[in-house]
Amino acid sequence: MNKTKAFLSLTRPANLVTAVADVLAGMAIAGYFMIPDASPAPIGWLSLATVGLYGGGVVFNDVFDAELDAVERPERPIPSGIVSKVAATLLGTGLLIIGIAASFLVNQTAGFLAIGISVASLVYDRFGKHHNWLGPVNMGLCRGLNLLLGVSILPDQVLPWAWVGVVPIAYIAAITMISRGEVHGGSPTILRVAGLFYALVIGCVAALAQRQQQLGTALPFLLLFGYYIFPPLWRAVKEPVGRNIGMAVQAGVLSLIVMNAAWVAAFASFPLAMLVFCLLPLSRLLAKAFAVT
Repeated sequence: MNKTKAFLSLTRPANLVTAVADVLAGMAIAGYFMIPDASPAPIGWLSLATVGLYGGGVVFNDVFDAELDAVERPERPIPSGIVSKVAATLLGTGLLIIGIAASFLVNQTAGFLAIGISVASLVYDRFGKHHNWLGPVNMGLCRGLNLLLGVSILPDQVLPWAWVGVVPIAYIAAITMISRGEVHGGSPTILRVAGLFYALVIGCVAALAQRQQQLGTALPFLLLFGYYIFPPLWRAVKEPVGRNIGMAVQAGVLSLIVMNAAWVAAFASFPLAMLVFCLLPLSRLLAKAFAVT
């Protein structure tokens, strides 16, 4: 692995695409895409912001895990020696600063949400991941706030829709529960509980789509969402070894794009939802070249 690819791999490029899909879904929930002649500039700034925030968060994840990775995943950039811990720390810090600055260029609400995302991600990286229940909730909080970062494109819509952030919190908490067994194998019971969380998330998005009188528009994306996430999870339940669990985690993370497309279908339109869905092939392509977890 050359140095450039090593630095890129620290940011999990495939996952960055899913973060952009989060904020686009949040913008749809806020109703921004339905405003005639809405400026594209805030869309660009918030997309850049989420790339910086997510990228910075996962870089620090590897910084804090360097000693553990030296034992369990010695091929990763920091333990392999391709990227120094100091260089990775500078990269992570720079990305978080970019994310916060880009958010403040949109409005103060977005800026403070970006600070919240940065703090939540660093708490997870350093402390949260080591707790059985706090870790999944903490990781989910990062995604829930990321969805609200998109909503903050219209600051007055954040409080009315803040509760919607619970949906990605539940979904990411489920994925985080699954990922605990990625190295040494997992528990079928935990995997089944994660499956229940998945079903609840699909039900919540469907209920909101019905409330918006857009269930017919969102349904194809919800069906695809289920198609992408449940079969890998079921294979992991039947044989909970590291490889199967890793595939279930990867499917769960990348399929966030499909869930976000369902949000856009529920709150905006089918063509816009298709545009978000088209981020999936890009994310999958990047997943072939760079690690997702």
